Amino acid sequence: MRLEQIADLIEGEVVTPSEVEITGIACLRNAGPSDLAFYASQRYWKELCATEAGAVLVPSDFQETAPCPIIKVKDPSAAFDLIVARLAPKPISPSPGVHPQAVVASSAILGEEVAIGPFVVIEEGAVIGDRSVIGAHGFIGAHTVIGKECLFHPRVTVRERCTIGDRVILHPGVVIGSCGFGYIFRNGEHQKIPQAGSVHIEEDVEIGANTTIDRARFGKTIIGKGTKIDNLVQIAHNVVIGAHNIICAQVGISGSTRTGKGVTLAGQVGLSGHIEIGDGAIIAAQSGISKDVAPNSLLVGSPGKPIDQWKKNNFYYQRLPQLSERLKALEKKLL
Repeated sequence: MRLEQIADLIEGEVVTPSEVEITGIACLRNAGPSDLAFYASQRYWKELCATEAGAVLVPSDFQETAPCPIIKVKDPSAAFDLIVARLAPKPISPSPGVHPQAVVASSAILGEEVAIGPFVVIEEGAVIGDRSVIGAHGFIGAHTVIGKECLFHPRVTVRERCTIGDRVILHPGVVIGSCGFGYIFRNGEHQKIPQAGSVHIEEDVEIGANTTIDRARFGKTIIGKGTKIDNLVQIAHNVVIGAHNIICAQVGISGSTRTGKGVTLAGQVGLSGHIEIGDGAIIAAQSGISKDVAPNSLLVGSPGKPIDQWKKNNFYYQRLPQLSERLKALEKKLL
């Protein structure tokens, strides 16, 4: 694509005309002479100055000098996504049908244009909605119901009696409906507590690779509409996740905890069991939360504290070595 064609597509302005032909897309650091990149934050200024890109998308108020042709646009990141959709390789769409090496129970119900990959197992009474895809080595347990237009990548396991809504995406290695971690110590040993519930995932949820969501002891573990979950997340039994949450990698959520709408849990956050996280709350990375969190809070640290209090505590913590030396000096004078 020529720069003028790109500008027309994204409603941008070519500031430095050039005959360069754009054939690929890349980040500022890796871009070559025929690649398009974008610059949307001052933190990447050094990378912009050193880039070898054929052209770069920049914000409309950009006033600096770049080492390559630039196109000004209101939102460089969103505009770049439009170009990616045009230039990137198209997603591979499996052809509808059941692979001859799949095993599908006679009582299972498959909707229209369903694609079932090789070595998939679909057990008795399972239902797969129209235009859904179950990738290679997938497992769908007995009486589980899968909605329409779902995409399950290879090696996804959904155990028995779970329910998954429309347009849900599960990445490789996701396990839905494994037994909750429940034991009671009796007669000198840990005895397993039956986990007889299920998992219910609402529509438009996306779940990252190797994430696990346990079935409830009774009732349902629930993942709310539009929630996006990263890789390597553990969600325990009877947890209820509200709509449109963002849950980043390596988060662990203990049993029976509930989150409201629009909650953000950054990487490696740990939530104790039987607590509630209010609507719109943000929990910063590596924080540990053991008590209820009010709506729209921003908590940091372990135990989690409001951001202002955490900053104050951290300020004094950093001064502890100096304060310790002063205290020793005072003690020496007094004693």
